[in-house]
Amino acid sequence: MSLFKRREIQGPTAAELIPPRPVQRAGGVTVTNETALRHSAVWACLRLRANLVSTMPVDVYRRVGEMKVEVPKPPVLINPGGERVGMMEWLYSTQFDLDRAGNCFGLITARDGLGLPARIELVPLADVTVRQRDGVVTYRIGQQDYAAEEVWHERQYTMAGLAVGLSPIAYAAWSIGEYLSIQQFALDWFGNGAVPSAHLKNTAKTISPDQAEETKRRFKAATSNQDLFVTGNDWEYKMIQAEAAGSEWLEAKRYGIGDIARFLDCPGDLVDAAVAGSMTYANITQRNLQFLVMNLGPAIIRREDALSSLTSRPRFVKLNTDALLRMDPQARATMLAAQITSRQLAPSEARELEDRAPFTESQLSEFDRLFGTKNPAPAPGATATTGVPS
Repeated sequence: MSLFKRREIQGPTAAELIPPRPVQRAGGVTVTNETALRHSAVWACLRLRANLVSTMPVDVYRRVGEMKVEVPKPPVLINPGGERVGMMEWLYSTQFDLDRAGNCFGLITARDGLGLPARIELVPLADVTVRQRDGVVTYRIGQQDYAAEEVWHERQYTMAGLAVGLSPIAYAAWSIGEYLSIQQFALDWFGNGAVPSAHLKNTAKTISPDQAEETKRRFKAATSNQDLFVTGNDWEYKMIQAEAAGSEWLEAKRYGIGDIARFLDCPGDLVDAAVAGSMTYANITQRNLQFLVMNLGPAIIRREDALSSLTSRPRFVKLNTDALLRMDPQARATMLAAQITSRQLAPSEARELEDRAPFTESQLSEFDRLFGTKNPAPAPGATATTGVPS
């Protein structure tokens, strides 16, 4: 008898005897890109990041020697989605999708004379399926298939070998599901009658179902009209909701907010989450700088690289982060004064930064009368001398 034959007549293996585990759900709700937005921390983190990125001015530069010179923007960086969708709205929508799903998609519906995309119409994430076979990536949007060159696809949180970015919402589904399950429990407990709101108990005797119904009817009839309900000393009324106030799910909800802030790369204190310990910053500028460098900066650089592909080389795109680092008036005035004193900035350049016109001759004369001058303006027709003021 062969070895294989002996194996056939043996009894069943342990794997065959042990029944498989039933499939279980991690929580009471299903977490998707849409249902996750019911989590206040998810909404706050996505909103904050998309708000900041979408309101940063988009500038196009060309490098000339060692300097970068600003050049006019192509139409696709002014109204990328056509006349009805401007750059600010387009950036907000794409950043929102990138931060929650790791991907954003759009159909390239027009190209310019150089073959670059001239209009990109964004599509919902739920309508897109990405397929990769033998190194070739294709897209199915709705019921139609598209080649890679017909689709605008930005990715975030990528892994080697994957044609799509990773979704923070998918990886945070456990934490989000816990929070939403707690939220649904609270709604059921306090709102829709899944749990009785109170307990009316007769402490003297056991009452029949008919007596219980009659007592409940009389109690509801009295209390619904704010009337008095008269009983003897054998009835005890107990509010069930009062016991729920000290339940541990309140603490779990607070924990869930900070947990989601970590998944979505957004400091918890910026979305009003409870933060352990203390965080101190000298001013709001330092706080925003830390947020820009540690959290938002990499996403901005990736977006600049993607948007640069919409321009002809050697042009490149920069998102102006100065708005995020805007200082308070006192700190800004101190900085400009220091730069003028150290000869890093001319007064005319400082006024331009403050959106002010250059000094007029009458303004300069007024300064001379008030403060005097060691370098009077040259007489008409005379040659001005150069030098460093004493």
